[in-house]
Amino acid sequence: MKLTWYGHSAFKMEIANASILIDPFLTGNPVFPDGLTVEQVAEGVTHILLTHGHDDHIGDSLDIAKKTGAQLTANFEICMWAAGKGVENINPMSSGGFVDVGPFKVGLTQAQHSSSSQTEGGLAVYLGNPNGLIIDAPNEPVVYHMGDTDIFGDMALINEIYQPKVGIVPIGDRFTMGAKAAALACKRFFDFDTVVPCHFGTFPILDQTPDAFVAAMEAGSSKVRILEPGVPFRPAHG
Repeated sequence: MKLTWYGHSAFKMEIANASILIDPFLTGNPVFPDGLTVEQVAEGVTHILLTHGHDDHIGDSLDIAKKTGAQLTANFEICMWAAGKGVENINPMSSGGFVDVGPFKVGLTQAQHSSSSQTEGGLAVYLGNPNGLIIDAPNEPVVYHMGDTDIFGDMALINEIYQPKVGIVPIGDRFTMGAKAAALACKRFFDFDTVVPCHFGTFPILDQTPDAFVAAMEAGSSKVRILEPGVPFRPAHG
């Protein structure tokens, strides 16, 4: 598995027979790497996974899906909304579902957040409940992208059911968990081998660095991997 962060919550995951984009907020993302283009990131993409409907997570997904034919997996409301905007290859789901899409299985978990998109007139369009993502590929560690969320007790059930080993964790505060809550979630509910923090440093109102999160992880800080936007990383698989 090769994992590349593009800033905020946008990732590419490359596994055998699949190139997966998660929450591809690229255009307008202040942390998106200089010298890299959306077209370069989208090249060869086979699947797009979305956690919820906010614009900084939907990002470029509609354009990429229409240009590449990549399958768009998200909750039912997002998929129907995307279909209405010309996306043909959709895979609607909801919390608790676990679907085999060929190269991997994908599940949606709950998340404590909200989900909507803004119209040109500034009105919010309801796009279902927010989600986290479970990605389970053969011979790869199970990945849990938490989406945007607060800590919640049923994270223990997510760990029990899916046993994720790579956690992609929002830490930026204000709209998601801050450092203390994110670290508590990782330590209390999960047995991650690798923890990748995200959703920080993108905008001035978010925490700008992962330093407080790393400190709050205490003995678990050795599992934290701070990714450089645009630089691929290969999580260990025991």
